[in-house]
Formats: sequence, structure tokens, C-alpha cells
Amino acid sequence: MGATRHFRKVAAAGLVLAAVLTGCGDDAASGPVTLRYAWWGNAERAELMQKAIDLFHTKHPDIRVTPSFQEFEAYWQKMATETAGGNAPDVLQMDFAYLREYADRGALYDLGEQEGKIEFDDLLEGLEDAGEVDGRRYGVPVGANTWGYVYNPELFTRAGVAEPKPGWTWDDYRAALRQITERTGVHGGGNYIGSYYNLELQLRQEGGLLYTEDGRLGFDEARLARFFQEGVDLSEAGAVLPVEKGVQIKPSFALELDLVAGDLGWDNFTARYANATEAELELGPVPGGEESSSGQYLKPAMMLSLSRRTEHPEAAAELVSFMVNDPEAGQIFGANRGLPPTNAQRAAARLEGPLAAVAAYEDAERERFGPTPPAPPKGAGSLEQAFVRIVEELLYDRITVDEAVDQFFAEAEETLGS
Repeated sequence: MGATRHFRKVAAAGLVLAAVLTGCGDDAASGPVTLRYAWWGNAERAELMQKAIDLFHTKHPDIRVTPSFQEFEAYWQKMATETAGGNAPDVLQMDFAYLREYADRGALYDLGEQEGKIEFDDLLEGLEDAGEVDGRRYGVPVGANTWGYVYNPELFTRAGVAEPKPGWTWDDYRAALRQITERTGVHGGGNYIGSYYNLELQLRQEGGLLYTEDGRLGFDEARLARFFQEGVDLSEAGAVLPVEKGVQIKPSFALELDLVAGDLGWDNFTARYANATEAELELGPVPGGEESSSGQYLKPAMMLSLSRRTEHPEAAAELVSFMVNDPEAGQIFGANRGLPPTNAQRAAARLEGPLAAVAAYEDAERERFGPTPPAPPKGAGSLEQAFVRIVEELLYDRITVDEAVDQFFAEAEETLGS
């Protein structure tokens, strides 16, 4: 069950109360306080997190932090239950897709009320307003990334295909997928319709949005049908990884298993791919043509929020500011949570190898980035999961393009009320 739907089922009663409660207490005068800090991740992140918390304790001896973590799906199940029950952690890791869901239900604290404790001025260009919902700031990024294209240049050379360069089009990209597959026996890429961030990329290049500011879909049925048909055509041509293989290898990625020549995705995944394969990978521009905007933007990889019911908002704000701004914390995390979100942390992070390449890529491409879009509407997380499920059914040839479009818009109407 998606986190958003679960949240709806268990949250309604508890969050009505949360909406009228505010944080209270004088952190400085009441002596040592203990904060609960919840986040998602794996054992590697847990080790880094403990180092950062230990450092925080040395700089803030009157604030103790009790961390807890789960994998992504389990985290959101637990967060929905705890928030509805009035027992949310003081500080919680927030995903951009769920920010409005929690903010609209009154579960989050307005960080603007702690502007003296949290420093926002050093956030990278494009992230200044990330975390705002209806003029209030409910989250602050602790990492950022952008959509990119990671590829194996050796396979491009073997296939006689020119490497990606600024201005290459979607037609160029689809032709490259076909030619690489035909001439090397390695699939040109994954089927890009499997992620609606590729649809968002195309829409932004056309001057549109995935979601409008009022929380509606930013495209119609005909536009989605065209997108789906692109993927069906590539699948029928054998130019992309078959859907059954993609499902089989989850949670691994095709690029790290040397099953494809390249793929579109978040640029910070370059490090993961590079660590898993002996191939020399490159990070190149996304397809799109000569438009002034590439369709890309800096997306908060993850954010930090405060519970509306925290009894220690000042201390919690100190922790958030430390995680976002402290250069030594930036050194500890590197790009584990996405590239650091502030200039000070990026300067201190000592990014090397693939991560240095990611930082250089973002610096080089940033002039063509557009503004970070508004926080997705509540229900966006569930709708993204529905999109993936529907595309799999389409690529398994269990439904037609028209049926896939109808199913998605039906899900959107139920989820978004649009």
C-alpha cells in the first residue's frame, strides 16, 4: 500500500488535532532536551548519520538526539501511523513528493518561525524556495540532484553513434537506442516511459509542468498517449531492456549490471553505477533539442521537517540547521543524501571521482535549469507508484495505450480529485 493512501486512512482524526497545536517550551531555559530524529536509509547512511549526530552533540551539549531509521517504504508506513497518533518525531526526513501531503494536514511546523535558528541564505540557487507550501516553509533540503543521462561511451563508439552533446533531440536519443542495440547486442537503454520524471522533463522542455501550482495534472490524455506510444514503439523494436528483465533485476539498476548502454535518471546515481561496474561511465546532457531550458531543475533529494507537535522547536531547528549548513557535517555525508544543498557544505564535502563529475556537470548545466517546481500535490507519491504499475502492464502487453491512459487519469481523479 502506498504511503499516501495509508496516511489518509489513519491520519484524518489525529491530524485535525495537530493542525491547532503548536510547538511549545523554552529550549534554552529548560535544560538538556532530547529530540527524536527519524529518517530512511541503509546501514551505510546509519553509520554516517551517527558520526554527524556525535559531532552535533559536541557542538550542542544541551541537546541529545535519538535517531531511528527504516527503509523507504517501511519509513512512510511508520510515519503515517505515528503522525496520526500524535507521536511524530521532532525532526523527520521528508520526501519532496510527500511534503504537501503532510503540510496540508497540519502535521508540519512552519520553519519560518525559527528563521533565527535556521540559516537559509546559503542554499544553492534554485533551492531557495524549495520546501515552501502556500508561502510557508515546511521543509529544507539536505541534498539535491538533477535529472541526467549516464552512459557508457565505449558502447556508443562500438555502435558508431556520436556521444551525447547539448542540443541532441529525443529523436536522436531514440535512434541511438536502436542503433546501439542492433550493432552491439547490448540494449540501448531502459524504457524511459517507466518513470514519469521523463514525462516531466519533456513537459518542462515544452513550457509545461507535471503538476500545476493548484495541484492538477499539467497535461492531457493525448499528451500522455503520445508519451506511452514512444515507449511501446521502442519496446516492439527491441531497442530497450525488456520489461520482464527490468522487473527481475529490481532493486538493482540495469546500468550497474551492464545490461544497457545508458539511462536517464538522477545524476547522483552515477556514483552507485560507477562503483558497481568496471565500465568507464560518463554523465551527459539530457535529450531535448535547442530550447533555452533543458527541462532540468535542482530537486531536493530529501528534506528535513519538524513535527507541528514538537515540544522543542528551537532545539529541533538547531539540529536542522546543523545538518544543512555545517561544513563538517557536509564532509561526513559527502553526497550520500544527494549533493550538499548549501555552498558551504559543497565546498567542504571533498567530492571525488564520480561525485566530483556530478558536481561539475551541475555547474556546467545550471544556466539551462529552470526553477524548482512547487511541491507536488498530496497524493503524488501514490500516483507515481500507480504510473509505474500501469506502465508495466502496458509493456507486458496486457493493456493498450488508450487503456493505460484511461487507467492513469482515473487514478489521478481518485487521488488528486482532478
